[in-house]
Amino acid sequence: MLPGIITGALLSFARSLGEFGATLMVAGSIPGRTQTLPLAIFDAAQRGDRSQANLLALFLTLAAIGALLIIRRLGTRLADLGGRG
Repeated sequence: MLPGIITGALLSFARSLGEFGATLMVAGSIPGRTQTLPLAIFDAAQRGDRSQANLLALFLTLAAIGALLIIRRLGTRLADLGGRG
């Protein structure tokens, strides 16, 4: 069960990085309080600060890729452990 729980948690994290509409509609966008990374990118783009928006988007992309790489590595390790038993 542990591999499934870990994978689900990491996939949920990666998926939540892209949430935009639900956060904006439910929580609003209060800078420093309810602002998420996608909302910060949106706000920076709306202000015309493209360099900050691009930097935040790059960080968000790298975080999502990192989470997916961790899932892959954990899956490979757990498969190797399962094959030994």
